[in-house]
Amino acid sequence: MSDPVSSIRNLGPAYEESCTRAGIKSAQDLRDLGADEAYGLLLRSGNKPHFIGYYVLVMALQGRPWNDCKGEEKKALRKRFDTIVAASYDKGRSDFEAALDAIGVIEKRS
Repeated sequence: MSDPVSSIRNLGPAYEESCTRAGIKSAQDLRDLGADEAYGLLLRSGNKPHFIGYYVLVMALQGRPWNDCKGEEKKALRKRFDTIVAASYDKGRSDFEAALDAIGVIEKRS
């Protein structure tokens, strides 16, 4: 049996629930995807973008405290976050469309 997402330091039940909705079923799935790809999946499954949620994920996958990101590293993560949001989050998309996408009924938009 695989460890749950919530077994990763700093990621609790709410993050695990979001991951499950995005098709990320275990801690190993999350590690295999990496922070950027996983965060994109979270956004495409209906989560709203939030920079803290992104950098918490990055820190968690590195085994670091959630608030360990500072200075130039945090600025670089902000640029990555903005790129992921631009590619993965559509403000005009309805929750219904996100749900259809999550179950594979509609294709991703370019």
